[in-house]
Amino acid sequence: EAAEVHLSVSEVTMSPKHVVFKKISRDKSVAVYMAKRDFVDHCDFVDPVDGVIVIDPAQLKGKKVYVMLSCTFRYGRQDMDVMGVAFRRDLFLVTRQVYPELQDKEKLTHTKIQKKLLKKLGDNAFPFFFEFPDNLPCSVALQPGPSDVGKKCAVEFEVKAFCAEHQDEKIDKQSSVRLSIRKIQFSPENSKVVPVTETTFEFLMSEKPLHIKLSLPKETFYHGEPVKVNVEITNSSSRNVKDISMSVEQVTNVVLYSNDKYVKSVAKEDTTDSVPSGTSLKKDYTLYPLLAYNKDRRGIALDGRLKHEDTNLASSTIVKDEVLKEVQGMLVSYKVVLRMIVSYRCVSVFYSEVSVELPFRLMHPKPEPGITGVCVCVCVCVCVCVDNLY
Repeated sequence: EAAEVHLSVSEVTMSPKHVVFKKISRDKSVAVYMAKRDFVDHCDFVDPVDGVIVIDPAQLKGKKVYVMLSCTFRYGRQDMDVMGVAFRRDLFLVTRQVYPELQDKEKLTHTKIQKKLLKKLGDNAFPFFFEFPDNLPCSVALQPGPSDVGKKCAVEFEVKAFCAEHQDEKIDKQSSVRLSIRKIQFSPENSKVVPVTETTFEFLMSEKPLHIKLSLPKETFYHGEPVKVNVEITNSSSRNVKDISMSVEQVTNVVLYSNDKYVKSVAKEDTTDSVPSGTSLKKDYTLYPLLAYNKDRRGIALDGRLKHEDTNLASSTIVKDEVLKEVQGMLVSYKVVLRMIVSYRCVSVFYSEVSVELPFRLMHPKPEPGITGVCVCVCVCVCVCVDNLY
């Protein structure tokens, strides 16, 4: 995995040092330097991918150097192939030649950190720059079970640098570098929409209905934040209501291949609350949808994870207008579900379950200006950085 090193770039950031990710090929012919590995989808634009490639002309032996940006949807292990159908699909793939140069370095240098790296790394350093198309999904993966082996179902992004005579020839692993990156999305500006749903249930042989109102204080909740649900039940029916339970359910649609749907409860509260006939209930329930309570549960969708870093439950998918859902790979949504048992006595006691659902978003808050990564990732980088290697 990529080493993290400190380079003095005080003119770029407020701190005297800045984290730079470095990874070098086994034969030392090519190395990749990147200032970040999280790239934000702002809905109206996506952070471009930029970095610097450093080459060793003596090791190249006349070969060219290319850099590739890819987005891959993986539905099964890499070696699986059933009836000629590969369980892997490249959603986006673009390759550019870095050396020999096809353009001046100045035209490919777009950020201050690139300029600093080029100045520090010398004449054998060359910049690269990519822009994401508007229709790509964000990094997401399904959590494997404890006994699962091989690659997990995921949408993954990768930067690869390699040496070859031509860009289409088979890549030699000894002369290539692969660096995983993530495309992430923060919550849009807070909307003033307050999610509310009201439902009326009518029953046979009951003159009056059962009325339920479910509401949330806001539409978007942040990872780690408790979800408060207000419940109002007016039971004018002849039935008795008991065993009220609240849950947060994560719904993941794998839309690219088989249109599988995974519905997983990621937070739940079972109660003995009851609402007898002719009474009412008004109460707030608090739920905690956290990955910490769902470790090792197969099929839970997670935000894309870089090696050695922690992650969280997958953020809600925001599909842009005019973008086909099928190319998103996986769509993740959340909803609050209220369930209760309704009983009535005729000759004997009969039971039935009724439920009410209310969708909401679970996302990361938009960071302060100048911070581009998820807080967890920033902390990890600070903790594991090594001393200056230069």
